[in-house]
Amino acid sequence: MSDANQDDGRTGEGTRAVRAGLPEPVKHEPTLPGPVFAAHFHLPGEVTGPYAYGRDDNPTWTLLERAIGELEAPGRDDVETLVFASGMAAISSVLFSQLRAGDIAVLPCDGYQALPLVRAQLEAYGIEVRTAPTGGDAQLDVLDGARLLWIESPSNPGLDVCDIRRLVEAAHARGALVAVDNTLATPLGQRPLELGADFSVASGTKQLTGHGDVLLGYVAGRDAEAMAAVRRWRKIVGAISGPMEAWLAHRSIATLQLRVDRQCATALTVAEALRERSEVSGLRYPGLPGDPSHTVAAQQMRRYGCVVSFTLPTRARAERFLRALRLVEDATSFGGVRSTAERRGRWGGDAVPEGFIRMSVGAEDPDDLVADVLRALDESAR
Repeated sequence: MSDANQDDGRTGEGTRAVRAGLPEPVKHEPTLPGPVFAAHFHLPGEVTGPYAYGRDDNPTWTLLERAIGELEAPGRDDVETLVFASGMAAISSVLFSQLRAGDIAVLPCDGYQALPLVRAQLEAYGIEVRTAPTGGDAQLDVLDGARLLWIESPSNPGLDVCDIRRLVEAAHARGALVAVDNTLATPLGQRPLELGADFSVASGTKQLTGHGDVLLGYVAGRDAEAMAAVRRWRKIVGAISGPMEAWLAHRSIATLQLRVDRQCATALTVAEALRERSEVSGLRYPGLPGDPSHTVAAQQMRRYGCVVSFTLPTRARAERFLRALRLVEDATSFGGVRSTAERRGRWGGDAVPEGFIRMSVGAEDPDDLVADVLRALDESAR
């Protein structure tokens, strides 16, 4: 990191976000250099220096990885960050680089819907997989003998929260590594590495980049040997980010604090409005006082995310509600500046009621968004 961008961890998060990963200033050069499109680099003689072949490293990745590292672990120089082609590529890199036949992995049973696919592949490789819910720290009950504990907090789509510090301490006491999927929280919501985790993993497709136009993932880790295995896995499978995607992601991080603050504040406002509706059940938002996860979330999260989940009485009611929305797009994914919502049960794989809605709150005016949601609820009742 250049002297101009050194951060002792006390810099404000907005300042950190807009300056994260910037190179040393050079006269007449852009503040953030454009993407480097290169499959190979000039490499006469012996192989020295950082860039030789485009599957191994790229200057645009380097700046983005530095930026994410500054957000995940400000003021620390012992954390390595690696970017990937997608969140699933990042998740797979940790699981498949750290586990061997005969190992035991503990996964959440209420996490991202692709985890059952991961479980099947792990088991095909001779790895035992145990699962337990996120809420109530239930994964503690199945930790004995585990090589790796995978935490997703808040969970997607149910928004349960576990005590990360408690689970990390228990896992480490048993000799297990801990990875935390930090996608819903972002580094501005919580920092898993500061909570003791070995890996912080996320889909940068979501709120980190926030515009719904980039597929990206990353892994940040504290242990050099473990991260070397993750890097080797990336090289073997070629799960690399394109330079343009990496550059777009770095550009987008500059507005992360502005977007996150607006979206989190509006998400709480939407949750408070939904709490007053009799047809809404199962309302979840970790930042809502009275939410089952609020007490634990308040101890480890600085912001509570942009996702609100709730259930309407029937599948038909949920679908009428989604059709009636004018400011909210019926789309999957979350974290974008434009609000989205979907009936999550349409995909299968999530243990949710037919009327379950996952809503991602965007950057619209809060009053406009709340009015749209309440109007759609009224119209869907007819």
